[in-house]
Amino acid sequence: MAGPGSFLLLSAAVFFGAFVSGLAGFAFSAVAGAILLHSLQPLEAVPLMMACSVGVQATNLWALRSSIRWKDSFVLILGGLLGVPLALWLLHNADARVFQQVFGATIAIYAGYMLFKPALGSLQPMNRGRTAIVGFGGGLIGGLTAMPGALPTIWCEMHGLPKTEQRGVVQPFIAAIQLASLAAMLARQDLSSKVIIDLALSIPALFAGTALGILAFRRINDALFRKMILGILLLSGVLLVV
Repeated sequence: MAGPGSFLLLSAAVFFGAFVSGLAGFAFSAVAGAILLHSLQPLEAVPLMMACSVGVQATNLWALRSSIRWKDSFVLILGGLLGVPLALWLLHNADARVFQQVFGATIAIYAGYMLFKPALGSLQPMNRGRTAIVGFGGGLIGGLTAMPGALPTIWCEMHGLPKTEQRGVVQPFIAAIQLASLAAMLARQDLSSKVIIDLALSIPALFAGTALGILAFRRINDALFRKMILGILLLSGVLLVV
């Protein structure tokens, strides 16, 4: 991006994406991508959003370090790492836009339905096999949309996890999958110098948005957090479709 107007557009996209991710723990790419995917090519926008998301997640992990559930998150990560190579292959060899639209419609329908239902309450402990499958799906989705956290977030919401426990499961997963995807792109020489420049320009907006989002997260209760998560999932789905 070049010029003051482009810089402001980049900063606005990153700031709002970082704020939502700091508040909800995910959806940076859904919010920022609504702007960036209309001004950048997917092979530029997706790695930029991944890199920004790593910065957000690093801040989130430090701020919420006492709540991290490493055991459950590790199972998710193992599954997710298996999905990343397939996702990057599809990004180059399939119509990623169609996948984004189908996935967006699916999570929008789910979130819209759940907004009108009461919370499910606490279910049985997470089954490791199913959690790994969810992780695989998250890794696959993350490589194509730069939004790996949506599916694990839905999984946690289905199990009725409180907001701090939910964040403790999802945050390490998102960070690991984004780092793995970026490493794979770097190995394939898919990261252009333009992505690095845009990342450097976005750093102030990235950390300002993240800090404000984490502050807001600490001030809301579990019931409001659930509604906000479902609302953000609904918005994320719609933004992926349009």
